[in-house]
Amino acid sequence: MQLAVRVTPRGGRDQVAGLWRDAAGRCYLAVKVAAAPADGAANDAVRALLAKRLGLARGDVALVHGATSREKRFRLAGDPAALAKKLAELGQAE
Repeated sequence: MQLAVRVTPRGGRDQVAGLWRDAAGRCYLAVKVAAAPADGAANDAVRALLAKRLGLARGDVALVHGATSREKRFRLAGDPAALAKKLAELGQAE
């Protein structure tokens, strides 16, 4: 399963901030991380946050697109039905 994520680096504490929609109507899971976008630190923080919130191992969350962009795509390994349920819960702002 792939997940579209919109990242705000240096966004205070690490958190899922609900859903974000761009001008074209594409929907992303909005994520804020405290890490700066340098040397992959923000990407690693997003990966760790997604793994923790979805109950996955860090190795089950892989960045597949957007390493230098705010809009990213992550591949998630696991049961698609269980992941869909957890993602629906995460889509609501904390």
